[in-house]
Amino acid sequence: MPSNPMNPAGDLPDTGIPAANAAQMTMDEQHEWHRNYLRRHPVSRRNVLRGTAAAAAVAAVGTSPFGRRAYAEDLQLAVGGRRVGYGPDATSQLRFAGQLSRPPAGTKVFLDHGPTPALGGSIEAEVRNLLTQVPSADGGVLAAEQFYVHAPVDGLPGRVPHFYRWRTSDGFTGDIRAAAPAMPSARSAILPFRFTMMGDQGTDETPALPQGTVPGDYDDKYYKADNDPNAPHASNVLRQIAAAKPDFHILAGDIAYADPSGGGKPNEFVANGAKLESGFDKYNPYVWDVYFGAIERSAAETPWMFATGNHDMEATYGQRGYGGHLARLDFPGNGPAGCPSAYSFTYGNVAVLSLDANDVSYEIKANTGYSGGAQTSWVERTLAAYRADPNIDFLVCFFHHCAYSTTDAHASDGGVRDAWAGLFDRYQVDLVLQGHNHVYERTDPIRAGAATRIAADNSIVYPDTDGTVYYTVGGGGRPRYDFQPGSQETFRGHELPDTAVPNSYVWTASGGKQDEAAPWSRVRFRNYSFLRVDVRPGIFASEMDVVAVDEYGREFDKLTFRRLVH
Repeated sequence: MPSNPMNPAGDLPDTGIPAANAAQMTMDEQHEWHRNYLRRHPVSRRNVLRGTAAAAAVAAVGTSPFGRRAYAEDLQLAVGGRRVGYGPDATSQLRFAGQLSRPPAGTKVFLDHGPTPALGGSIEAEVRNLLTQVPSADGGVLAAEQFYVHAPVDGLPGRVPHFYRWRTSDGFTGDIRAAAPAMPSARSAILPFRFTMMGDQGTDETPALPQGTVPGDYDDKYYKADNDPNAPHASNVLRQIAAAKPDFHILAGDIAYADPSGGGKPNEFVANGAKLESGFDKYNPYVWDVYFGAIERSAAETPWMFATGNHDMEATYGQRGYGGHLARLDFPGNGPAGCPSAYSFTYGNVAVLSLDANDVSYEIKANTGYSGGAQTSWVERTLAAYRADPNIDFLVCFFHHCAYSTTDAHASDGGVRDAWAGLFDRYQVDLVLQGHNHVYERTDPIRAGAATRIAADNSIVYPDTDGTVYYTVGGGGRPRYDFQPGSQETFRGHELPDTAVPNSYVWTASGGKQDEAAPWSRVRFRNYSFLRVDVRPGIFASEMDVVAVDEYGREFDKLTFRRLVH
C-alpha cells in the first residue's frame, strides 16, 4: 500500500488481494485474512502479557477502581466498568458484567447479591479472556489482553430492585449498587414505567494506550468546523439519560467505535498520526475500556440492551466479527442461532425486539445474508406471538441501519425495508427505532411504504389503524450529519407547512442509490439527542409518550401512542 514501503503494490499484505476489493469480502473472509496475517507475524506470549501490564483501563467518570491508572501486575485485582442487562426472561433474570483491572492470575471473582443491601447470596463469576492481535500501520502487531467477568442471576421477583456488589478472593470489595427491577407481563399488575433509547454513542475520551494514540483517531474528537470540538456530546447525552432514571435503556448499534471506520474491512491499528492504509478499518480494543468506564454511571444500575451496527462488526474476531462482543457483552441469547444481537424481551405490556440489520443491509454488505434468512423468519414468528399475547400492547423493534431516513450520509436502506417493513405492517409494530444517521428524524405513521396521515408534534397516533412510526436517533455522541440539500429542519418551535424532502435516496440490492421523494419525513433535528418513552398501561386503553430530548434536557418533539385494550 502506498503508506507501507513493504507493500508498494497496494494489495492487502500477504494475500495479493487488491485493497479496493477488501470491502467486498465477508466478515468471515476478513477474519480468515486476519488469522493468516498473524500466522506470518507471530507475537510471543511474553509480549502479549507485557502489553497487558501496560494497557490502560481508563474510566471516564465515576468511582471505578481503574481510575485513570494503567493495568499493572502489582495492582489489586478490581472490577470496574460495571453494567447490568436482561437474560432470556427479562421478567425474572438479570445479567451482571464488569471488567478486571488486571489478569486474575488464579484469583476468583464473586458477585454478592440479594433483595436488600444486606445481600445474602453469592456466586462465582465467569471470567472471559479476550486476546486481541491487530496488524499495525508500522508493520508490526498490537497485542492486547482484556478480562471480563459475567454472572447470571435468575428467579428474581418483579417490581423490586436487586442489590449487588463485586468481590474478589484477594480482598477487593466493590460498593453496593441497586439494579433496576424486572417487570411482569400481567397488565393488571403493571405500573407506569420508562425506557430510553439512542444510537451511535462512542466516547469523548481518548484511550491512554497504546502509546501514540492521538485525539481524533479513536474518540469523538474529529468534529467538523461547525461543531464544538471541546463539547463532550456523548457525555452530555449520557448525563441526560442517567437523569431520566429509565427502567431500561436500548442502544441501536454503533456502540463504542473501537472500529471508527465502520466499512466492514480488515482491522489495523494506527498511532502517532499515521495514515490508515487503503483497504483497512482502524481498530483499537482499548476504546472498550474507556466506553465501559463512561457508561457505568447509568449501566451499573439500569439494564442496557444493545443492537449491533456496522461499526460493531470487528473483523479482528471470529463469529462474523462478533467474537469480541460475546466476550464483553451479555446478550439474552433467545434469538435465531448464530445471530447474537437478535433477541427479544418483554417489560410490562411492551415487547422489544433487537434486530441485526447488518444481516439485511444493501449499503454495507460485509455480513449481508449471513443468517440465510433465519433472522427474518424468527422476526415474523416472534412478532406474531407477541401480537397474539393479550398481555402485550406495544411492539418495539430497534436496530441500526435505517428503513426510512433522509440524511446525505446514509439515508434509507432498501435491504431493511425489503426484509422487515412488510412484517412491521402485518403485525402492527408501534415503534421502529434506528441509528446509523447521526441526527434525529421522525416519520409520519407509515403503512405499505407511504404515510397514512400527518402526525404533528403533540398529536396522538393509533398504530393499529395509522401504521408504524420510524425514528432515527443517531445523535448519541458521534459527530452529526447533514440532511439532504434543500431540506430544512422542522421540530417544536420550527414547524414548516411543507416538510417533504424531494431529493433523498434509498440503497438498492446492487449497492447503488436510487433517488426518491420522502414525504413521510415529518420532524428533522440536526443535533445530539435521545428518546424518553413513558408507558402507561391501562385496563381499557394503554398509552406511550415518546419524547425527543436534546443533550441539554430540552424537549423538542412528542407523540402519544394509544392502543385500545381488547
